[in-house]
Amino acid sequence: MHAFQYMAAALYLAAGVAAVLGLALPAPRVLRGSRVGLALGAFVQTAAFATLHRLEPAPSLTDFGLAVAVMAWLGVLFTLLLFARLRLPGFVPPIAFIAFLTSFGVTLSSSAPSEGPALAGASGTIPHAHVLLASAGLAALGVAALAGFFFLMEHRALKLRRSVARRAPLPSLEALDRVNRVALALGFPLLSLGVVTGALWLDSRTGELFGGRLHEIWMLIAWTIYLGLVALRFGGGQGARQAAASAVAGFAFLLFAVLGAGLVS
Repeated sequence: MHAFQYMAAALYLAAGVAAVLGLALPAPRVLRGSRVGLALGAFVQTAAFATLHRLEPAPSLTDFGLAVAVMAWLGVLFTLLLFARLRLPGFVPPIAFIAFLTSFGVTLSSSAPSEGPALAGASGTIPHAHVLLASAGLAALGVAALAGFFFLMEHRALKLRRSVARRAPLPSLEALDRVNRVALALGFPLLSLGVVTGALWLDSRTGELFGGRLHEIWMLIAWTIYLGLVALRFGGGQGARQAAASAVAGFAFLLFAVLGAGLVS
């Protein structure tokens, strides 16, 4: 698996560098090549995950480093699907560099010696479904946050009558708003399924659907916040700029709930 992860990391890094050059020069061919590199990296990383069962011992998807790598990989796949329908210049560098860091980091974490016992009940269908669904939801909501961040950048530049295209070509405001809507509509149900399978996993281990741990409390708060954001976005007539800001703020809180509160609990 390590060989495939190293190859994927190299392809992601090359795609990110090529995308930066393609945007800065500008060079459309180089930019198109960066998308090809991103797709190749995702393909190689798919092969890496497909060979996990051959390792001795086979790592669990509940491993923190591996779960983060899965989330980034799913984010790359979702972004590639968006590329098939929308022109999204500027999306490749952050996606590629994040994928590079996570794919390279998983080789380091998996090669480090274990300092404690494996998490009880971390193998099986429910734990792996929880990781995959939650990771997919986080990936989609992360793309929504990225679209929201770019939307706010471009909106501010236009408001100040500055040319964003001269510095960093970005998608149109309409395209960014569409990405926000699609990613939120996909990410929230996946995150909800991740929360449900997480509760089922806990129930299989302890006989309780909710254990009252700090991580669980913050995760439920984050889910409730996103429920409100979805209601405002699709039923409350929320404007595009407000939706962009909400996507960024909501994802920042979600990351804290998943990573920050999970580390200190």
